[in-house]
Amino acid sequence: MYKIIKKDHLAKRAVFETVHGTVQTPVFMNVGTVAAIKGAVATTDLYEIGTQIELSNTYHLHVRPGDEVVKKMGGLHKFMNWERPILTDSGGFQVFSLASMRKIKEEGVTFQSHIDGRRIFMGPEESMQIQSNLGSTIAMAFDECPSSVADRSYVQASVDRTARWLVRCKEEMQRLNALPDTINPHQMLFGINQGAIYEDIRIEHAKRIAELDLDGYAVGGLAVGETHEEMYRILDEVVPYLPQDKPTYLMGVGTPINILEAVSRGVDFFDCVYPSRNGRHGHVYTNDGKLNLFNAKYELDQRPIEEGCGCPACRHYSRGYIRHLLKAKEMLGMRLCVLHNLYYYNHLMEEIREAIEQERYEAFKKEKIDRYLQKP
Repeated sequence: MYKIIKKDHLAKRAVFETVHGTVQTPVFMNVGTVAAIKGAVATTDLYEIGTQIELSNTYHLHVRPGDEVVKKMGGLHKFMNWERPILTDSGGFQVFSLASMRKIKEEGVTFQSHIDGRRIFMGPEESMQIQSNLGSTIAMAFDECPSSVADRSYVQASVDRTARWLVRCKEEMQRLNALPDTINPHQMLFGINQGAIYEDIRIEHAKRIAELDLDGYAVGGLAVGETHEEMYRILDEVVPYLPQDKPTYLMGVGTPINILEAVSRGVDFFDCVYPSRNGRHGHVYTNDGKLNLFNAKYELDQRPIEEGCGCPACRHYSRGYIRHLLKAKEMLGMRLCVLHNLYYYNHLMEEIREAIEQERYEAFKKEKIDRYLQKP
């Protein structure tokens, strides 16, 4: 159940009740593609840094270790020792990212595994079955993510097929949730709006999927090559056509500024690999912008990554020490940077929620972006 508790213009402060606990929104989902955050981060760490939801990937877990293995281990929550909500991506984005190794038909998509080259078929029913085996809190509908530069006729045909696939996803999930051996009979389904940068196609698709009365709705196919301005334009056009009494999820986005801008357009849920990926390369987020700890100027810097930050890295270690670890290729350096970045994102969402509650979100957003864009 989703309940808005405060609105500040289009920005929404809400709560989302699930079988695995309550989510305070707006929320950033920490990405653990293969049931782990890259960078030696444990689920015990996720509790400490304020993670509300973890996100894992259907395709990757299907390939390895296999969703049947996860089911035999008691489902994803038990497998990875995580009691809070989990959202599983449908595998649809791999249709986009593995373009050279796929064949799309009405039934579904034939892939070549990126691990061993074996052929894999995934359609709406297969994606729902895999996600049911994983037992995630929220399952994403199977879709195709057309390129943002694809021509209009291709995008229209793709979106029409995604809409038909969504109906099949809903029917299959209802069937699976009713089975006696289903790990999570309360699994929720989010549909995905597509349409590249054609707002009329997106709006029509939003109207079409809104009629299915799903548990939530995502905007997919952005942050895949279009400009930030185009992304914001699409959100301005499309979000008003998605059900306002259900959560809105902007998939794969993004930078702190992207998140701040999207919240002011009515988005509740976010995920992105940036904090963990950048952290593994020594790039850390602060309120004064992003720092590259490999830079020589941090060699003798005794300050934490960010003054006043409550993350495990900033509470105990200096920039100079973390830089040394990174240069020495010690895994601890990477781990501390990832922990800091995830904490930064989770804490940013707390600040966003507080600003909406106090009806000062636009001023907060401007102040945050202005400071972030200043050179540290």
